[in-house]
Amino acid sequence: IKPRSLLPFKIEKDAARAHYRHWLRKLWFAPGALKNFARIEERLAGTYVPYWTYDARTTSYYTGQRGEHYYVTVGSGKNRHRERRTRWYSVSGTVWNRFNDVLVLGSRSLPRKHADRLEPWGLTELVPYDDAYLSGFTAESYTVDLAAGFAEARKIMEEQIRATVRGDIGGDEQRIHSINTQWDAVTFKHILLPIWISAYRFKDRTYRFLVNGRTGEVQGERPWSWIKILLTILVAIIVIGGAAYLYTVTR
Repeated sequence: IKPRSLLPFKIEKDAARAHYRHWLRKLWFAPGALKNFARIEERLAGTYVPYWTYDARTTSYYTGQRGEHYYVTVGSGKNRHRERRTRWYSVSGTVWNRFNDVLVLGSRSLPRKHADRLEPWGLTELVPYDDAYLSGFTAESYTVDLAAGFAEARKIMEEQIRATVRGDIGGDEQRIHSINTQWDAVTFKHILLPIWISAYRFKDRTYRFLVNGRTGEVQGERPWSWIKILLTILVAIIVIGGAAYLYTVTR
């Protein structure tokens, strides 16, 4: 399946490097020497990465329970206090959802958790595919096929369907017993999105990173300073302990 459209690169290589350096400086709990000694080890490669987008309309029939909170007073004397309880009511209903351009990475070569965080992309600016856009860049072929991509898209859609069902149930709490979804008007597009891909080296280890070729958003692997993390935890314990002590003394 050939690409139908793409987003051209907007961030140039030098700008992508600048975004990378800024990202390094902002990393929380990173080793202090990171920003001074991290070096881009490999060539910063501009790559058009394959994605799928899916549209669908869904009709979902559900059963469940709506919980409504109420309060009662229990105990006596100093032990007298209010307790929250919940009344549950059986419910059922139907909800409708419309999904547009649910995005799924079509490559297995990139770390998905980092690629997903490069969003948003601004897919309204997609242009028809033309080989001329690929000049000076590389382009990947998809390794996640259409069916596997839709399986991932369904997971994303089903999360939204469950949120819609909870909203329809209402109340203070919700229990969902069953959802039966009918899928209609399912369509797809194969598109290419621009990502600068490279790696940096720090203390004999290589970390990959990605830069959104439209917005400059950077995501990637990073080292952690466990000394900074432990010191932060110790400071938090001291602060909480001090606050608890003051509260006890002043009561």
